[in-house]
Amino acid sequence: MAETIVTRFAPSPTGFLHIGGARTALFNWLYARARGGKMLLRIEDTDRERSTQAALDAILDGLSWLGLNWDGDVIYQFSRADRHREVAEELLAKGLAYRCYASPEELTQMREAARSAGRAKLYDGRWRDRDPSEAPPGVKPVIRLKAPVTGETVIEDKVQGRVVWKNEDLDDLVLLRSDGTPTYMHAVVVDDHDMGVTHIIRGDDHLTNGARQKQIYDALGWTVPVMAHIPLIHGPDGSKLSKRHGALGVDAYRGMGYLPQALRNYLVRLGWAHGDQEIFSTEEMIAAFDLPQIGRSPARFDFAKLENISGHYIRASSDEDLLAELEKALPYLADGPVLAAKLNPDLRRKILLAMPGLKERAKSLVDLLEGSRFLWASRPLTMEEKAKALLTPEARVIIGSLITDLSALNPWDATTTETAVRAYAERTQAKLGSVAQPLRAALTGRTTSPGIFEVLVALGKDESIARLRDQV
Repeated sequence: MAETIVTRFAPSPTGFLHIGGARTALFNWLYARARGGKMLLRIEDTDRERSTQAALDAILDGLSWLGLNWDGDVIYQFSRADRHREVAEELLAKGLAYRCYASPEELTQMREAARSAGRAKLYDGRWRDRDPSEAPPGVKPVIRLKAPVTGETVIEDKVQGRVVWKNEDLDDLVLLRSDGTPTYMHAVVVDDHDMGVTHIIRGDDHLTNGARQKQIYDALGWTVPVMAHIPLIHGPDGSKLSKRHGALGVDAYRGMGYLPQALRNYLVRLGWAHGDQEIFSTEEMIAAFDLPQIGRSPARFDFAKLENISGHYIRASSDEDLLAELEKALPYLADGPVLAAKLNPDLRRKILLAMPGLKERAKSLVDLLEGSRFLWASRPLTMEEKAKALLTPEARVIIGSLITDLSALNPWDATTTETAVRAYAERTQAKLGSVAQPLRAALTGRTTSPGIFEVLVALGKDESIARLRDQV
C-alpha cells in the first residue's frame, strides 16, 4: 500500500506571514493535494519572548484568505517540549548524545579560535568523551548530539540535487539547552517524525539545517523525509527581497486589493515553471505541480506581473462575484469602511450596473473601489483639478441644455440616454467628445470613468439630473 504523503508548513509566530512563507505554504499544499495527501500546520513557537498572538492570528488569517487549508488541528511546538526532552534523554541513554559542561567563555574562545584558523567546526568536542564526574560544580550542562566525525552527510534534495557535507565540518549539535528547553533543530526533527511528515518543502536557507537534522534522524534510526529546499525570492534587481521590492506580509497584499486567487497564481509561478503557461486555475495548479520543475535560481518578485495577473482575474470574474469579493475586502482597504457604511441594496445595484466598465480598467479591488467612488460620492461632488478645468462657461451651457433633453427621457437606459446625447451633438454640430467630457466631469468629478452612458444608467435619472444641476 502506497504511503500517504504528508507535508507541513511550520512558521514561527514572531512576525506576520510574509510573501516567501506564503509561497512555501502554497508549494506544500499543492504537493499534498495533488497526491491525496495531507498538509499539516505547525506553529514553531519555542521562542517565547518573540512569539506574539498578533503574528499567530496574521499567519492563520493569511493562510485562510489564500485558501490554503490545512489538515487536522494546528500543532504548537512549545506544547511538545516534554516529548523533545524525552527523545534527547533517550539518545543520552544510548550513548549517542552527551552532556557538555563548556562555559560561555570557553565556547567564545573556541569559536574565535576556529574562525581565525578558518575552520567551519566551531565546537571542539571537549566533553564528547569526558566523564561527567569531571564536571565543574554549579554548571548546568547542555545535551549535545554525538555526531559522526568522519565520512559524509548526504541529502538527495528534490530541488538542489545531491548535496554533500564533510562530517568533520559539522558541530556536535546542541539538542537541549542548559535550562532543559529543546533547540529548534532538535524539536523540528522530533515533531516531523511524530507527525508522520514524508516531505519537507522549505526555503533553501534551511539547507544546512537539513544536514544537521539528518544526523539526528540517523542517530534515532528514523526514516529521513524527502527534502526539497526551494530558492528564496529576490527583488527585481536580483538583490535580497526587501520591503521596497515587496517583502511584505500577506495582509499588505490584501490591503492592496489583490484577489487571493490572483496572488496564489502569481506565487505558484515564482520559481516553478510549467511550460509557458501563466494563468492556472486551482485544479490546474494541483494537477501540474511537482518538485523537479522548481528552479535552483532565486525567483524575482515583479509587481508589474502581479498586477497583470490580478487584472486578468478581475476581468474574468463575474460582476456578482467581484462585488462579493469587494464587500469582503472592504475592512482591509483604505476608505473601504466608508463604502461599507453606505452599501445598501440600491448602491449594490448601481455598482453592478457599472461593473462591466469598472473592471475593464481595474487591476485590484482598490482600483474598483476608486472607480466606483463616483457612485457613492456625496453631492456636491469634489472635483479633480482636470475635471474642474473642463467645466468652462461654454461647457456649463452644454450641460444646461442637456438637462432639458435628459429630463424628458422615459425610459432611462443606455439606448435612450445615448440617443439624446448624440442628437444634441448633431443639433449643435459639436463633436461627441466635446459633449461627453464635460458631462463626465459633472457626473463623476473626474476625467476618466466607465462609458458615459453606463455612468448615466448606473447613477439613475434623479441623481444624474441633480448632479448636472449642481454645475449650472
